[in-house]
Amino acid sequence: MAIMSVLWTMWALVTASLLILLGYRGTLTRYEGDQIYLDESSSNHEQDQATLMVRLSRLQPFVRVATAITCLLSTAILGTYVWDAVHQFTM
Repeated sequence: MAIMSVLWTMWALVTASLLILLGYRGTLTRYEGDQIYLDESSSNHEQDQATLMVRLSRLQPFVRVATAITCLLSTAILGTYVWDAVHQFTM
């Protein structure tokens, strides 16, 4: 069952990186409201908001890929355990 230790290690690394990405995204959007009303005198806030949106749009693909890989590895681990259990009960 050396494959299981490899799968668990890969899962732990990818899940840890996913949690780090989600934490970083959470710190970026911590003090942001759902709606902002900007007038002409607050162009600095508009620029800050645009910068934040660029950062979030760059981060989103990494979050999606890490989530997908975590789900695939979780399915592989669960499938391996089910496969092993089925073979033990049929013998």
